[in-house]
Amino acid sequence: MYGLKDLKTTIKTDINSVECPVKGCSVKVDRQRNSFKREQTYLCPTHKIYISPSTFEYETEKENLLWFDNSDNLLFEEIKKVKRESRISRDNSEDALTWNVFRFLDKQGLLPDFLSQLSNKEIKDTELILWSYSPKEKSGWTLLNQAREEFGEKIKRGSEPDIIIRTNKVLYFIEAKLTAKNETTPSESQNRKKYETGGDRLFQQIFKSDYETVAEKEKRYELMRFWLIGSWMAKKLNVDFEFYSLVMQSRELDIEATFGKHIIETTERKFFRLTWEQIYAFIKLLPDNKEKYIVNKYFENKSLGYNSIGKIIKAFNVKLTKIKK
Repeated sequence: MYGLKDLKTTIKTDINSVECPVKGCSVKVDRQRNSFKREQTYLCPTHKIYISPSTFEYETEKENLLWFDNSDNLLFEEIKKVKRESRISRDNSEDALTWNVFRFLDKQGLLPDFLSQLSNKEIKDTELILWSYSPKEKSGWTLLNQAREEFGEKIKRGSEPDIIIRTNKVLYFIEAKLTAKNETTPSESQNRKKYETGGDRLFQQIFKSDYETVAEKEKRYELMRFWLIGSWMAKKLNVDFEFYSLVMQSRELDIEATFGKHIIETTERKFFRLTWEQIYAFIKLLPDNKEKYIVNKYFENKSLGYNSIGKIIKAFNVKLTKIKK
């Protein structure tokens, strides 16, 4: 996996070519235009990455993942059966980031402590549901599928939160972003499905603004759907609902205010902004072990690719971990 320490701080591009971003490599490939393509003409034969002026993509997904032992592999393959789309081999993939961080927290048994600190509640019995897949049910989570149908969605094309964590007291929805923004609109503006009428007209009970304002004018369509579906599911489970927008520290500083003005929050139903750097800070305070060191270095070394003038972009505002002697 290539990160800041492995990549050139500046890459040279011209009208027809882009150089490989890996330090010491003089290979140039054809310049990609419009959509990213995995074709031989864009592949560095030395480092086996497909290159564009702004990012690169590994030949395999495994090369972009930290955790890939037998149990990881089995889970990952099951998730892919229900997950709709994936660009996990892309360097700036938010899905790869999500797997690398939350699989670590789950596998190390750290989710209850992390969530307890986040919510100021005693959280136990966590089930991590990535991209709709329930490990306990060994399939797409039944309750999520029921929620999709309740609000007029098709199961195979329904709302797909990146991270759901089911616990004894709280249902958590976490929507993870890296380069993308929380700005989405309906592909079919006239097809409102049953968002306004499903769940005994739940929309009117948990939103201050109308559908058109939230989904179309303010471009909070995805956040709207998750707030609606998560609230309904938490009610069915008889637990609180907490919905988090997970972003980089430098991004969407006002998301709590800009989305929060449209929703009705209560002590049992809350929306928050969470940053990747906050998760890093939690991990940094854990007792030292090999896995902690790996994930810390991943955060510290993560790039977002290159900007329009070929300068590398550091992903996270975190300090380097000093190696203890």
